[in-house]
Amino acid sequence: MSKRFLEESVLFVSILKWSLLAALVGIVVGCATAIFLKLLDLSVSATTAYKYYFLLLPLALFLSTLMVQYLAPEAKGHGTEKVIEAIHKRFGRINPAVVPVKLVATILTLAMGGSAGKEGPCAQIGAGLSSIIASILKFGNKDRRKLVICGISSGFAAVFGTPIAGAMFGLEVLFVGGVLYDVLLPSFIAGIVSYQVTTYLGITYFHEPLRFVPVFSSFFFIKVCLGGLFFGFCSFLFIEILRYFEQISKKIRIWPPFKGLIGGAALALLSLIFSAKYLGLGLETIKASLEGSFIGRGAFLLKMLFTSITLGFGGSGGIVTPIFFIGAASGNFFADIFGLDPAIFSAIGLVSLLAGAANTPIAASILAIELFGASVAPYAAVSCVISFLMTGHRSVYPSQILAVSKSPSIKVQRFKELDESEDISIRPRPKSVVGFLVKIIEKIRKR
Repeated sequence: MSKRFLEESVLFVSILKWSLLAALVGIVVGCATAIFLKLLDLSVSATTAYKYYFLLLPLALFLSTLMVQYLAPEAKGHGTEKVIEAIHKRFGRINPAVVPVKLVATILTLAMGGSAGKEGPCAQIGAGLSSIIASILKFGNKDRRKLVICGISSGFAAVFGTPIAGAMFGLEVLFVGGVLYDVLLPSFIAGIVSYQVTTYLGITYFHEPLRFVPVFSSFFFIKVCLGGLFFGFCSFLFIEILRYFEQISKKIRIWPPFKGLIGGAALALLSLIFSAKYLGLGLETIKASLEGSFIGRGAFLLKMLFTSITLGFGGSGGIVTPIFFIGAASGNFFADIFGLDPAIFSAIGLVSLLAGAANTPIAASILAIELFGASVAPYAAVSCVISFLMTGHRSVYPSQILAVSKSPSIKVQRFKELDESEDISIRPRPKSVVGFLVKIIEKIRKR
């Protein structure tokens, strides 16, 4: 038997093995995600029937924090962050208790109005179930890690309703500037299967194909590029506000569940002052923005505030749905300021903020195709990449591993977590444009 034939045989067996395993993960995670989404929908429908349902937010965040504190500390926060940390540090080993605790804590938070998302819990539930399967099959560290990544991808695909973008997000979110190609096939299979399972079980998804006829002009392209810069700035701002409220929460040295009471009371008060539309998932506002309605110039800033308080003070839930809200609202604001089509720039803003805040420009660009159609995708992709670069070396997921620097003029510590790579030095080439601009900035600062 020739070496070449032997190689093909090994690859065939490997493809068959991981196709079957990925399909199994997709089925399990798809069923679990469907149960979670149905329970969440029933809970939200029951509570929002009452006008001042959000007044129970202090109790909801108190109970959520209490459950996480004593039953599964790994379930804290927005879910995906802890999964990324588990993959990088523990080869995907996740406490089985995370699955039920995360499910209940998230439903409590969102049903009572906490500003968070539903994708983080699905990713954490998917990863947790995959870790359980890996334990049952007695997998080694490498195979366990690979299977858990499939669980993340299938969780994202099932909750987004976008099988390819969701699967790609699960891969791309682990590294800044890197993708694990050896997990590409099983992740796609797991994502597609989980999406089909949730659809079969009656879960419906939001898709908004845009009536956009691309008429290329340099002026429109410049507007898109300017939009990318603005969305990158919004991503940066959101990350910093999240970090700011996390630091405030850490400085308050009391029993953690009491922080939930404080955060819930603050959210209830802000809802009475501004509006309850910044609570919960905010899907109605996202839809209105994508349909071209004006939703208010300060909407994206208020959503940043509500989400930061929720996640910083004990709320449980994801962060991508708030990113969608902030992105669509910032696009709506940008279009209103410059007299542009609000639907188009809300769509571009939605995916661009995801690219910038989560460092996932490829997944965000694919998401634009799956949600809004192919005609707007080239422009959305350009904006996504600009937003990704503008955000710098920071993320809503500080456990991401930094694989590449976003500019050759910036020296960073590669293959470190983002929160460990904050020592950044700028070393531009002396005769470059960047070097010239840096010298000007330094002179201005010294004055």
